[in-house]
Amino acid sequence: MADHALAGEHHPSPASSAATALGPLLLLPSELLHEILLRLAVPELLRVRSVARPLSSLISSPDFRRLYHLSSASSGSGPAAAWLLLFKKLPPRDAAIRGFHGPSGRWFRIPVSAILAPAVPPGEDLYFLAASGSSFLFAANGRRELVVVDLTARAARRLPPSPLGPRGTSSWRRFGLKLVADPPGSNRFRFLFAELVNNTPFLFEYRSETDTWQQTEAVLAEGSSPASPGGTYLCAAHAGPDCVMVYAGPGAGDRPVFFRPRFPNAAAGAGHGDRLHVYGDGSAAVVRSAAVEDPAGRARAKVVTGVELYGFAGVGGDWELVGSVPGELVEGFRKPYGVMTGLLAEREGVVRLVLISNCRGAWDLVWLSYDRARGGGWRWVPVPDWGRSKGLNMAGIAVSSTFSRLWPPASTSCGARQ
Repeated sequence: MADHALAGEHHPSPASSAATALGPLLLLPSELLHEILLRLAVPELLRVRSVARPLSSLISSPDFRRLYHLSSASSGSGPAAAWLLLFKKLPPRDAAIRGFHGPSGRWFRIPVSAILAPAVPPGEDLYFLAASGSSFLFAANGRRELVVVDLTARAARRLPPSPLGPRGTSSWRRFGLKLVADPPGSNRFRFLFAELVNNTPFLFEYRSETDTWQQTEAVLAEGSSPASPGGTYLCAAHAGPDCVMVYAGPGAGDRPVFFRPRFPNAAAGAGHGDRLHVYGDGSAAVVRSAAVEDPAGRARAKVVTGVELYGFAGVGGDWELVGSVPGELVEGFRKPYGVMTGLLAEREGVVRLVLISNCRGAWDLVWLSYDRARGGGWRWVPVPDWGRSKGLNMAGIAVSSTFSRLWPPASTSCGARQ
């Protein structure tokens, strides 16, 4: 499947004929025109903006951007809600992020090599850590530092070392970090990560506004208190079902708190070999698998047999079952795999679980969502292969719901990439 350019590339298009075809649309009342455009996802908006000057001015206006942001924020799991972002660096000179937009069922290519070049020396080994709003965060293994890309400004810069000093890519754990646009819709951000230092949980926070780090030792949570919206959960350490959670936010006081939640016996199990535990944003997914014969007959493989979602009743409490993926959905993505990892994120009541597996060099992605805010309900979003997953040099993956509230300046265009 061909992917499409999202930003940074120009592609010739029959703009004059397209503008003529859009003529009747331009005659509609402004209220109706706004209603139509607000229903489009970012890729479609970019295409429309590139073919007609009146629509370009409208879509790029601050008023429309504000309306679109508000519409996106209230869309839940709708078209503007989330992107699956994957960093591919093969070859290095053409490093790019692939973004999959579920409602349109298409992959888009987001070039970042030219933006990274001034801040990253040639040959540097990069790993994609997280994304929020217009900010994309990378870890540089050679220089052992963090690099942030601002897509709206088309600029990259290096972050000062954290209080733990220079860190290579293997030191960053996906379950223990979070990037947050602050305030939402801006290019300012906070980067938080939790880590055990001499067996004591610490929370580290970087603020782009001041370009400084802050570290705070977490204290043990006393009992269980109701969870408050707006808090941040990070996993400071984990080994199968055992984990150390750090919480910062409303109800935690001046310092973050930590606790060691326990799973029900059935979820923990005596052995961990057939269970994958994925943590993120105060939730946990338990993925059960069973061994099967590899279709090629060369090695043992596994298939997923069940997925369960757990959450907290309160800060300091144990894991409680939220829901299980229906068996008919599991059957839809039962494919043999050799190794598997996962990513779990929640925003505005929608929990998104991505499972990344590999079988004989071919990657497979499974994207599930659970709408907790609307009373539950699982959804499987099929992710098509764009034809380059065999031997893919994948270096990081993220889910971002705020990325849908971003589009490049009016000078860039969006078109199909052959």
